[in-house]
Amino acid sequence: MTDLLNPLLSLKQGHWFKLICGASFQHLPAVRSLTLAYTLAGADCIDVAADPAVIASAREALTVASTLIPDSRKLGYGKNAKLPYLMVSLNDGEDPHFRKAEFNPALCPPNCTRPCEKICPAQAIVFNQQDNFSGVTSDKCYGCGRCVPICPYDIVYTSSYVSTPGAIAPLVLSTGVDAVEIHTQVGRLAEFKRLWQAIEPHVEQLKLIAISCPDGEGLIDYLHALHDLIAPLESTLVWQTDGRPMSGDIGDGTTVATVKLGQKVLAAKIPGYVQLAGGTNSYTVAKLKAMGLLRKDDTKNISLQNLSTSLQSPFPVSAISGVAYGSYARVLLSPVLEQLEAKEVKLTSATTTVRLEDDKELLWQAVNLAHSLVSQIKSQQIS
Repeated sequence: MTDLLNPLLSLKQGHWFKLICGASFQHLPAVRSLTLAYTLAGADCIDVAADPAVIASAREALTVASTLIPDSRKLGYGKNAKLPYLMVSLNDGEDPHFRKAEFNPALCPPNCTRPCEKICPAQAIVFNQQDNFSGVTSDKCYGCGRCVPICPYDIVYTSSYVSTPGAIAPLVLSTGVDAVEIHTQVGRLAEFKRLWQAIEPHVEQLKLIAISCPDGEGLIDYLHALHDLIAPLESTLVWQTDGRPMSGDIGDGTTVATVKLGQKVLAAKIPGYVQLAGGTNSYTVAKLKAMGLLRKDDTKNISLQNLSTSLQSPFPVSAISGVAYGSYARVLLSPVLEQLEAKEVKLTSATTTVRLEDDKELLWQAVNLAHSLVSQIKSQQIS
């Protein structure tokens, strides 16, 4: 990878794009396909669950993508497409990103209209499939929670899980990921510190550290305290403003909360880059452009030998440097992923699977859909 295609350069130029596969999303075929499609479309970072199997699946997709990038460029999908950073998400306590829906299907009345099945964006809730399974397909569920309030019989609930700090360091070392994102909330400084102590010995091998935190009373003081705790930091630091967690595909207005939170964090002038998430959708970049909030390119006069140093920005930035897309990005590709799954069902051999790259028509359909989202912020990119 050349310096000019370094993913961190996207932060400096204000067109950083991150795909969030989901901290609880463990459906390996979908993670693999999403990673492949969005990489070929020009994504800068792929964020996956801190699960060795999920990480391995994403890595496999990146390997395949490296051979297809020239074809993708010829087709006009991401003229500067490169291998993105592979990031894992960790949490310092209970967090909506780290949960699964559950219910006992035996308690469902026969005459229920099954609104939970209809509203699930991941198609994780099924009834009476060919294998006679009913309930939540755990590896597909990413914990959005929309099925909980809509259940007319109040039998759907969520179960949270928390990563054990002692397991974090070996995971980072063994998988060789490029970046780590820590999910935290206001008031959890002690919990964050314990997790950071487990990660800190291995931070030097990471290219980027992201901290994701939703809004709350005392947010800015909390973020300053986190910065004081981890400073000095050689890795690039990104503050992810989680405006409306896992709600990006609901409607147009959901992007407003994350934009406002981004403005709030920018105004605090905390060292590091600011990237939006939570409520991001097809209207987010247009909103940022209209408000003049997207970071402008300031790398035109930077020499290649000084580029690496300049990317490690210890200073506060004055505009949004990038956008992360989660549920919206995943749902956007769902028509292709469903077709791919349907083809697998028709196969006579249970051991044979259809990978996205095996069906070139579906592959480029997926890349085209992914590019329709990635290109919105990449239009900020210099020629």
